[in-house]
Amino acid sequence: MVGCEGCRAAAEQFDLAMAFQPIVDVETGHPFAYEALVRGPDGESASEVLTRVTPENRYAFDQQCRVAAIEQAVEAGLLATDAKLSINFLPNAVYSPVACIQLTLKTARRVALPTDRLIFEFTENERMVDTDHVANIIATYRKMGFATALDDFGAGHAGLGLLGRIQTDLIKLDMELIRDLDSNMSRRLIVDSTVGLLHRLGITVIAEGVETEAEYRTLRDMGIRYQQGYLFARPALRALPALNMPAWRAAA
Repeated sequence: MVGCEGCRAAAEQFDLAMAFQPIVDVETGHPFAYEALVRGPDGESASEVLTRVTPENRYAFDQQCRVAAIEQAVEAGLLATDAKLSINFLPNAVYSPVACIQLTLKTARRVALPTDRLIFEFTENERMVDTDHVANIIATYRKMGFATALDDFGAGHAGLGLLGRIQTDLIKLDMELIRDLDSNMSRRLIVDSTVGLLHRLGITVIAEGVETEAEYRTLRDMGIRYQQGYLFARPALRALPALNMPAWRAAA
């Protein structure tokens, strides 16, 4: 069985650090969640780290990312907040949703992080080969009390076709849709229509890549409560960054 082989495979050790960036609830001005972004031990970029990931070691990489995200978030002070933790995962590294989540659960219990504060986030930059498998992962995680999110919606293959087959609890609008939204009528209409559709499907919307107060104001007026981007805070290595509070307060 492939899944068992994946679990038994000698685990290559990745030296990982996590950077954390808040997803802000603009109605309260507090973090709704922190996204864990993989980095090298000295802050090397995610793209540099990912060059080491192969089909043979992606299971070990995915597992170690989950552990590092949970441990380092708690070390950074997550338990002193009400925020959730959003962990990126590789769908192709999950052979069995129940079996492959066990180390994550064990780690969360060890550091006293309630599992209902976990969000599992995936992106689909390449066409999904087995959508039934991914749908099963999402359904299993939901039964176990986790939230799930689809990243980069509106970019690549993460679009309406995928949405027709898979619905997560949250969807993050790709930053290319957000850029200059306030002055680009086409993007504004696309985002407004997309938000209306997602709300009707019962999916929570997150806008990522928010960089200007004008973008923030426009998104807020569209009813997008959760936003992420440099306007609020840049990712901080092994730390929960302070929010740039004046930005949202000035527009509130």
